[in-house]
Amino acid sequence: MTFAAELDQIFILFRDWLVHFLPSGLRPAADVLLGVIAIVCVFPGLFALTTVFERKGLGRMQNRLGPNRVGPFGFFQPVADGIKALTKEDVVPFRADALVHFLAPLVLLVTVFMGFAVLPVGRNMQLVDMDSGLLFFFAMGAATELSVFMAGWSSRNKYSMLGAMRAVAQMISYEVILLLASVTVVMIAGSLSLTKIVDAQNQYTGIFPHWYIFTPWGLASFLMFAIAATAETNRSPFDLPEGESEIVAGYHTEYSGFKFAIFFVAEYLAMFALSGLGATLFLGGWSAPLSFLAFIPSWFWFFAKVMCAIFLFIWMRGTLPRLRQDQLMNFAWKFALPFTLLNLPVTALWRFMGAGWLRWVVCAAILAGAYVLMGRLEMRRKNIGPRNYRYAE
Repeated sequence: MTFAAELDQIFILFRDWLVHFLPSGLRPAADVLLGVIAIVCVFPGLFALTTVFERKGLGRMQNRLGPNRVGPFGFFQPVADGIKALTKEDVVPFRADALVHFLAPLVLLVTVFMGFAVLPVGRNMQLVDMDSGLLFFFAMGAATELSVFMAGWSSRNKYSMLGAMRAVAQMISYEVILLLASVTVVMIAGSLSLTKIVDAQNQYTGIFPHWYIFTPWGLASFLMFAIAATAETNRSPFDLPEGESEIVAGYHTEYSGFKFAIFFVAEYLAMFALSGLGATLFLGGWSAPLSFLAFIPSWFWFFAKVMCAIFLFIWMRGTLPRLRQDQLMNFAWKFALPFTLLNLPVTALWRFMGAGWLRWVVCAAILAGAYVLMGRLEMRRKNIGPRNYRYAE
């Protein structure tokens, strides 16, 4: 085995070295346990770093410093925040359903962690390789709506309940778009296995990869997937369930201390999970962006793509204003969903037209025409005029 191959499989080799000390009957269970430990340690660690980078990045965009007091350059700020969350009082409303109130953040955190089990974070680096991995991921993601509703309902607070209903409506609406955007990849790859989807894209013409994003239907699906993922994770500009000016803090208004911290962590972990899924479906997963870069470890490329997606999330948060609730739902049901549905027959057309430039022209023309037509019809019906800005003197 070459040095590059050993570096690519260094974590697999380390795991095999650890478990070979155990009896043969315990090795399968030890493999799973070590994989779980890796997921539980790596992604929360990335969450801690991301919070620092996000606060510093937003501070730079807003012409301020960001965290710079705790540790060198403020990098121990997540540690201080974690200690503060652990030591703060856990306040539960008197009329709340204490059991459901306690279980809601745990259900959210567990379901998010379950999604990481089927993500191939590198070559041969997947906790569970199942033929229906994509279906399992979305099944676990669907449970997040339940946990959000549990949090709002159990609090016995009208603001929490209203925030929960808004969050559930938003998440269900955009989850449909998320699923349909992923169906196009399944149609081309012919499998629900995330490993096989990556393998289908891990091919090159010259130095360029066969990533699905470099096709008309793939680009359209990726854009709809990215928008839906932003709404699913309640990130700006779709952070309406936490519209402080309207409903205090949404479904977790009555949560404090470590329970609130669990909601906070789960939101970022969901962002990592959906970023990893988007990279797997459209960006070749762990495959290199150029053929001559394949010697770099596969796990590096996966996490590099995930962190690029996280940077885009942060950039949008510091750039775009929050939408109104009616704008959010109208965009989902009147534009994004019809456009995603149209992309399904376009994808079928791409598959059965055969190789050649003609399918590029036909598929791109259909999608571009639909985008322009739907956009113009929607704008004309609402008669939206130019914006006028007024500034205080």
